[in-house]
Amino acid sequence: MPLKLVILDCDGVMFDSYESNVAYYNAILAKMGEPPMPPEAARLCHIYSTPQQIDYLFPNDPEKARRAKQIAAEMDYTPFLDRLVPEPGLHDILARLKQRYLLAMATNRGTSLPYVLKRFRLEDTFAVVSSIVHVANPKPAPDMLQYCLEAVRVQPREAVYVGDMANDLAAAKAAGIPFILCGNNIEYPVRIQRLAELPGLLASDGWKQALNAGRNAGC
Repeated sequence: MPLKLVILDCDGVMFDSYESNVAYYNAILAKMGEPPMPPEAARLCHIYSTPQQIDYLFPNDPEKARRAKQIAAEMDYTPFLDRLVPEPGLHDILARLKQRYLLAMATNRGTSLPYVLKRFRLEDTFAVVSSIVHVANPKPAPDMLQYCLEAVRVQPREAVYVGDMANDLAAAKAAGIPFILCGNNIEYPVRIQRLAELPGLLASDGWKQALNAGRNAGC
């Protein structure tokens, strides 16, 4: 079965968003008169969706969580875009992939995603974009990957998902989609270190590796 659809995560795959994400959540906390996030919360903000992150920050205070979510929904994300670092040669890499495959994005971002797409001129790059705005459940649920498949009428084994975290792998496994790891955050046999390696991997035997690894992992 040929590969038809390449689904990419946003943060950690196309962008280094560490400073941007930390600044965003600390700005929300500052508006509430709260201290900045501790280190563990700062680590998790690159994995969780905004509602998940806020629930983590205020597990025993639903009123503060409600206020934080309201602030997040109303906050202008523009000031944080300057801290978002795209992968070197991002547009060229995506153009190479787009010559052979449909492209999609599946990310736990929410209202910030349109800002990112516009700022980095990616609005016309993807056949479909899926975020927590489009589905009921964020990753590790498979909802947004299934949304991508349904939008372009592609079967799970005709797609691959490229992510950098355990929740990305879990979502791919739940959706039945082969997975390629970007980076070293978790252990997985099929990996790239940077997005620039992806076109070459897929053009060689990387697709077969991802399929076989997916079968072994239950994807």
